[in-house]
Amino acid sequence: MKLVIFGLTVSSSWGNGHATLWRGLCNALGRQGHQVLFFERDVPYYASHRDLSSSENYGLILYPDWGEVRARAARSVSDADVAIVTSYCPDAQEAADLVRDSTAIKLFYDLDTAVTIETLRTQGSVSYIPREGLGDFDLVLSYVGGRSLEDLRQLLGAKRTAPLYGSVDPELHRPVAKSNDYHSDLSYLGTYARDRQGALRELFLKPAERLPEKKFLVGGAQYPEDFPWNKNVWFVRHVPPPEHPAFYCSSRATLNVTRAAMASVGYCPSGRLFEAAACETPIISDWWEGLDEFFCPDRELLVAKSSDDVVAALARSTEELREIGNRARERVMSSHTAAHRSQELLRLVEVMG
Repeated sequence: MKLVIFGLTVSSSWGNGHATLWRGLCNALGRQGHQVLFFERDVPYYASHRDLSSSENYGLILYPDWGEVRARAARSVSDADVAIVTSYCPDAQEAADLVRDSTAIKLFYDLDTAVTIETLRTQGSVSYIPREGLGDFDLVLSYVGGRSLEDLRQLLGAKRTAPLYGSVDPELHRPVAKSNDYHSDLSYLGTYARDRQGALRELFLKPAERLPEKKFLVGGAQYPEDFPWNKNVWFVRHVPPPEHPAFYCSSRATLNVTRAAMASVGYCPSGRLFEAAACETPIISDWWEGLDEFFCPDRELLVAKSSDDVVAALARSTEELREIGNRARERVMSSHTAAHRSQELLRLVEVMG
């Protein structure tokens, strides 16, 4: 099967969650014998922070502007079995126009559904949503599930919707040796987002204030200069994907915090949640509706609604935390790998065919 994808980025993991997910999915599809071609506009921001230029399992087309790549994109779509346009694709409208006129199965994959819906309701339009809405696509996939699927149908005219959640590539994310560079009692890995700041303060910064003898570590990009650091809170500016396992495995526990827009709709597991679990790192997560469908609370991860919960979690014995991490990895390996998601995608496509 040939799949052509028009997306935000697969070449740079800097400041976005798209690249790592697509790398896992595309690699999984390629290993299964499918032909995958990813079109990405070569924008300066990602070009200056590029951490992947090619893959033996799928093709990457970097282009300067749509005018220069349109003919090649049209040829690629003309014999594709599946054509996918994604949220935040810089040329989503033009790609949607091209896909609409093809014989391929047409998919729109919204990796930012909660943001899409919120922006639509507050601003009336979304830059990466085609002018005509999503009614011309055979299937609209969503990174989050729950009631967001109905919102996509009602607000954007999607005919059919289905969740395609995040995942992890176990060849990249697995238990590794600890690194002194990333040693911590509690870590947090994530790009700065204003609508995560309240939860991050409650579940990370407050516990750090209460536990001055412990080390807290933040890894990520785009943190402002006035971020309220504590003396025992350390910062690593952007942790490249190859170093994520060492980051997680060097932490006694790691925190998962969800963006407010996503948490409000639920059924929104982040890729980082699966990455940490694949590394056998004990996870402390904020709560959102549907979390228990992905991991069993108190058995495969710990849920925190306040700083008290985080302090209590860190007071658990090393053995207790290790058992939680082991069970989380078992759950991921049985249900949440990129291979699992690629198979889900193929089954959905087969139904459409």
